[in-house]
Amino acid sequence: MHFPGTYTALITPFRDGEIDVPAFQSLIERQIAAGIDGIVPVGTTGESPTLDTEEHIEVIRLAVEFAAGRCQVVAGTGANATAEAIELTEAAEALGATGSLQVCPYYNKPSQEGLYLHFKAIAESTNLPIMLYSVPGRSSIEIAPETAARLAADCPTIVAIKEAGGSVDRINQLVQALPADFGILCGDDPLTLPFVSCGATGLVSVASNLVPEVIVQLVKACLSGNFPAALALQKQYYPLMRGLMSLDVNPVPIKTAVALQGHCLPDLRLPLAPLSDANTISLATLLKSYNLL
Repeated sequence: MHFPGTYTALITPFRDGEIDVPAFQSLIERQIAAGIDGIVPVGTTGESPTLDTEEHIEVIRLAVEFAAGRCQVVAGTGANATAEAIELTEAAEALGATGSLQVCPYYNKPSQEGLYLHFKAIAESTNLPIMLYSVPGRSSIEIAPETAARLAADCPTIVAIKEAGGSVDRINQLVQALPADFGILCGDDPLTLPFVSCGATGLVSVASNLVPEVIVQLVKACLSGNFPAALALQKQYYPLMRGLMSLDVNPVPIKTAVALQGHCLPDLRLPLAPLSDANTISLATLLKSYNLL
């Protein structure tokens, strides 16, 4: 399992301060109906930093239950404390998740040796296939290609990396450093086409919460080498993909967009604040231009 294809970084719907279980089930059903390859619960888009451990594990349990083997469930179980990441990953494995997303530790800024030891310890605690997650905009450091290569060589269960640094050249560096069968997934919707053209093998998408059929079609076109079709979709949907990431910090716009469609409430947990009235109007106008409202 090297996680090829399209994976949705799921939002976590809330109602009255609690996980909105019916809405979460409905969101997952939409993803499966659209032909998504997998879902990624409790990642950044799922507001994982605001969930306590019990809630975090419950979201994973629900995702596994509702997916019911119809798609991959790559549970976000990373943390900036290695022991916590191990605890969450072991719980995810026990619950039946099919993979683990391991974010680069944030705030404490470990060295590359610290990153290596962190991910190695997690890999040694589980049999789950692991997708590393390099996102310097959130964690202030990146997983160096050399560190990823070292982990790939030493840890058989570390099989992929989600690259969210915004640089096409990082894909070139990773392709040079990593084994040919190591999965490289784009972590930014608007960069899907250039990333795949340089060797990425899939996408972990935010926009697919809203338009899963479109994102599945885009990724399939890219991976099949039909770049003219992919470019046509990219040009058509770039304003939407860009708007979902520029009107506020993720996941505020995407959760608001899904809520505007009536699939959940727009409720967020502090310190995330609701989308401003002006930006909500801009978002609604954008969605209407795509006949999504």
